[in-house]
Amino acid sequence: MKSLIRNLTLKAMALFCTATLQAAVTQPSSVGNHHPDQNFYIFLCFGQSNMEGAARPEAQDMVSPGPRFLLMPAVDDAQRGRKMGEWCEATPPLCRPNNGLTPADYFGRTLIASLPDSIRVGVIHVAIGGIRIEGFMPDKIEQYAKTAPNWMVGMLKAYDNNPYERLVTLARKAQKDGVIKGVLMHQGESNTGDPEWATKVQTVYDRLLGDLQLKPEEVPLLAGEVVQAGGKGQCIAMNKQIDELPKTIHTAQVVKSDGCTNLADNLHFDAAGYRELGCRYGELMARLLGYEPVRPYIEQPKAMEVPADAIVAETTIPGNDFPKVDKEHRAYFKIGGLKPTANPVLDICSKKYDMHRDAQGNWFAVTDPLPVGFHYYFVNVGGQNFVDPSTETFFGCHRQAGGIEIPEGPEGNYYRPQPGVPQGQVRSLYYFSNEQQRWRHAMIYTPAEYEQGKKRYPVLYLQHGMGEDETGWTKQGHMQHIMDNAIARGEAVPMIVVMESGDIKAPFGGGENRAGRSQYGASFYPVLLNDLIPYIDKNFRTKADREHRAMAGLSWGGHQTFDVVLTHLDKFAWMGTFSGAIFGLDVKTAYDGVFTNADKLNKQIHYIYMNWGEEDFIKSGELVKQLRNQGIKVDANESKGTAHEWLTWRRGLYEFIPHLFR
Repeated sequence: MKSLIRNLTLKAMALFCTATLQAAVTQPSSVGNHHPDQNFYIFLCFGQSNMEGAARPEAQDMVSPGPRFLLMPAVDDAQRGRKMGEWCEATPPLCRPNNGLTPADYFGRTLIASLPDSIRVGVIHVAIGGIRIEGFMPDKIEQYAKTAPNWMVGMLKAYDNNPYERLVTLARKAQKDGVIKGVLMHQGESNTGDPEWATKVQTVYDRLLGDLQLKPEEVPLLAGEVVQAGGKGQCIAMNKQIDELPKTIHTAQVVKSDGCTNLADNLHFDAAGYRELGCRYGELMARLLGYEPVRPYIEQPKAMEVPADAIVAETTIPGNDFPKVDKEHRAYFKIGGLKPTANPVLDICSKKYDMHRDAQGNWFAVTDPLPVGFHYYFVNVGGQNFVDPSTETFFGCHRQAGGIEIPEGPEGNYYRPQPGVPQGQVRSLYYFSNEQQRWRHAMIYTPAEYEQGKKRYPVLYLQHGMGEDETGWTKQGHMQHIMDNAIARGEAVPMIVVMESGDIKAPFGGGENRAGRSQYGASFYPVLLNDLIPYIDKNFRTKADREHRAMAGLSWGGHQTFDVVLTHLDKFAWMGTFSGAIFGLDVKTAYDGVFTNADKLNKQIHYIYMNWGEEDFIKSGELVKQLRNQGIKVDANESKGTAHEWLTWRRGLYEFIPHLFR
């Protein structure tokens, strides 16, 4: 369907560019003589912004309905090859070059669907956003133009400061080609509460009939209600006056706006609302002309079906209904505020999902069942990634990213806060780096008991992965809850945990990446050793020796752990990696051959742990095998059903900490 619409749109645009070369097709056959075609029905359209068109047309609106629906432009449009007063096929914009979809678009499409093929429909369209009805009154317009607000000046000038005169001039020209059958008006928002509004509309209508020598019984006035927005329309009070217009003008007919969708301003209709309102104008006119109304084909917005068991994701910002997750682990996303032509794509878990627009103008997507755990995601618009405004943000993928938690069952309680478990603190602090001569940021976890005495604690330096930052372990990894729960159950000794950025927030720039040789993130090593560790030992109650100091990291943080610990065995006695990005490591030569003396290393490093995901693209199984062949004691585990993701690393930390400092 998208391909068909795209092809038809291109075809329609080609027709615009060659309109003047195809005059025989698009011009009424009576042009140039004085015998109007009685089967060419012409309608005059005037009003303010909702007749002008405030919604951007969508692909289906740009497909030309063909030469049976014509427009006599009221202004030149060089971009589309249109000239004022010369008939052309009626596709948006009908009013002026920068306007949008209007009720007249689907008024005309409904009529040609309802009337015999021998009948053509033409519209003349003059509208100005925000104009009062006085702007169409010949004896008022001169003074009105002088006092018009600045934003309206250019619009008035497009009609030589007399929109009524432009409408009448073109209508007289059109009468040489066909027969005027009706007047369409959508106006009133700027006259809300004006008790004389109906009388002023009658003045305009009567003047039109007189100037064009028309009979009111043959040329009814169709007036549309304003936006209702479920009772919240900004000018909804005007509808009572519009509904009573037939009391003043006996040939007036009212087009209802209930159920017509609108933009967020509660003042203008959206594209779907204009289609619906326009169809209602057309259906009413078809009946007045003696025909049974037939609606044109309209591609209806899709609706997202959300099962009753779906719950709001825990990563959703409070006050929003989406994203949601159902019991099958499908995720449901809904985003508003994007242009109708945005065509956004949801990018999550290495798969892209086209988003669809619903009747309210929101874009939505439903995913396949997702793996449990935390996942980054983006909304891609025009090739650029944006964060869903309804979700909490997380630093990942080298930038702020959206994220969603697909909940595990009770097996995930180890990383959730639990009733009755004393909660530790996560502190955010800045310290000055003499190595880099700048302030740096770190996150520090202290166990619940830390505030209760003068006890000293061992320290774990815990690093994140490439493209993430020092907040990752607490926001995405729930490290603090893992620690609290393990300590409360006696599974881990109370300890301080220090998390720093590691200088790996920016993308990898290429070059050497073998363990012990890479420069990516190596700028952090002297900071850690000469600034951060001394700062922590000075400002927190630590046990400041190697026996009570550990280091671990996920992905590239695991790479950094190997680089730091194995070259500074005087400072660390415990180490771990989770999906460790340790490449090109020769166990016989790396780190000055540290692995060749297994007995010595096994005494220096009391515990080495490595984990990775079953679906991980970085696996440490082969490295573990090589180390064990060298006689190195390594504890390892593969996380079932997970990939290179936070659930793998949560599990790794949970399995690692019980072995520390014992």
